[in-house]
Amino acid sequence: MAKSMRQTNTKNKHSPKKDSGSAAILGIAWYRREEWSHLLGIAADRDELEDTYEEWLRNAQTRLHEMAEAGINAMRVYINLDELQGWCIVQGRPLDGSARAVFTAEKLRQRHKGKKKEAEGIGRVEN
Repeated sequence: MAKSMRQTNTKNKHSPKKDSGSAAILGIAWYRREEWSHLLGIAADRDELEDTYEEWLRNAQTRLHEMAEAGINAMRVYINLDELQGWCIVQGRPLDGSARAVFTAEKLRQRHKGKKKEAEGIGRVEN
């Protein structure tokens, strides 16, 4: 079965290219073991995901390591599946790899924006 190559797809066996010194942060969707079967049940692209959490985790950790070695600043973004599913409904889009990537990037932007405000003394980030 052919797998599409997405930047956030942990099954991608290609090493990432070295970043040109950008201070950008790449958000990587991170899931909890107890929610993996739920993700498999709601994902529109179930066939693109690993069958087990252990397989996904091993691949995700490998990708994080490869990115770090390539100089890419990658950060885990823990995903609340209920929030993701609600977001997909509001956006009118299927819960697939593209939606997960956009949602992850948005969560990372929100986190970064909140931390920037906190550093400026304007607000506080709560997890």
